[in-house]
Amino acid sequence: MTFRITDIRKQCETILNQIGISQYMQEPSSEIINAQFVQLANFHDGRIVVVDEDFTVIKDTFALTVGKTMIAPDVIDCFHGKERSSYDADNNYIQQAVPVKDPVNKRVIGVVVITASTQSIVDSLEILNQKATVLIVLILILCGTVAFFAAHQMVRPFGEMGKRIEVLSDGFIDEKMQMHNYKELEILTSSINKMIDRMKILNDTRQEFVSNVSHELKTPMTSIKVLADSLLMQEDAPVEMYKEFMTDIVDEIDRENKIIEDLLSLVKLDKNSNDLNIAAVDINEFLELTLKRLQPIAAKRNIELLLESFRPVRAEIDEVKLTLAVSNLVENAIKYNEDNGWVHVSLNADHKFFYITVSDSGIGIPKESQSFIFERFYRVDKSHSREIGGTGLGLAITRNAVLLHRGTIQVSSEENKGTTFTVRIPLNYVVS
Repeated sequence: MTFRITDIRKQCETILNQIGISQYMQEPSSEIINAQFVQLANFHDGRIVVVDEDFTVIKDTFALTVGKTMIAPDVIDCFHGKERSSYDADNNYIQQAVPVKDPVNKRVIGVVVITASTQSIVDSLEILNQKATVLIVLILILCGTVAFFAAHQMVRPFGEMGKRIEVLSDGFIDEKMQMHNYKELEILTSSINKMIDRMKILNDTRQEFVSNVSHELKTPMTSIKVLADSLLMQEDAPVEMYKEFMTDIVDEIDRENKIIEDLLSLVKLDKNSNDLNIAAVDINEFLELTLKRLQPIAAKRNIELLLESFRPVRAEIDEVKLTLAVSNLVENAIKYNEDNGWVHVSLNADHKFFYITVSDSGIGIPKESQSFIFERFYRVDKSHSREIGGTGLGLAITRNAVLLHRGTIQVSSEENKGTTFTVRIPLNYVVS
């Protein structure tokens, strides 16, 4: 209410000056001043009382206290030169006491007490509060409505994506997803499409694996049956023929066993790390024994098989499972090599890991195939792989064995220039 008090004070200024220069305090009969008092009182819906030096009321716009004595704290303070104002919030009015000074000697010769009602202001504020409340409610409703429709529009593409993902989960992976609503959705659909492409490749390789394994398992059995039938049909077959046919039968049985062993190895490595038999092993000796077992295979094609150790290494490993990994890498390096080529295996270590690298002078791996070679059933050159043998499980077995040891495996290769596999495994096995 400060602004209202200031406004009243300014409006009284002219009247106070007229009172000071006139004889109004001695003779309060000036019609002009009285009319101004009445006008000011009516304007503020209030009351004006004028008190002289003797604390006698000489003017009251309500004409109730004229001639009576008015001794109040505000009036006394005004005679001491201090203006007083107060606000009664319970009754909604402002009271202001203003001193009247003699223009000559500046002595206080009277006091004007102005009482102004603030009911109209209070009523206006209530109306404004009501309107503001209604406006806020309308704004909230509008914002809620806009937010609902905006959210619906934003969420709808995700609903469409959810339906398409359900279709994918049912096995329909031939059609790619196309979403252009938001940049984020484009990025997400791009990732999903890459996943779909990968699923297609895996699905194709699995189907091909079933076909390959069926063929690989059936071929030895067919050969064994033909050889056995041939022997049974010849009652007086010579001993040499028996030996030759039995040797062929043993070779076919060995081939069958190799396929079955690979499948069983992969199944075992699919289990969790609780199946590991961890023990401290001399890695230098471990690699020497592994390469010694593979030396005859390399010698058949005059391939140099070399081990290079930079320092003694002892680590906590499952020797059986890591033997599978290293044997597969070295055997592949020999199989997919050129005659008279070389395979170099190196061992190094730091304070935390040991590193095994297997490099060869072989046919290499195409760049586009390098991200898939660790997938089970995947083959780079299907026709060449079938001639060499194998089931496409070797590198999958290797990767699983390395991961069980909390290790990593990386490949670097260039066609017709060779391949290098790098295995990194912690020196101390940490149970997760």
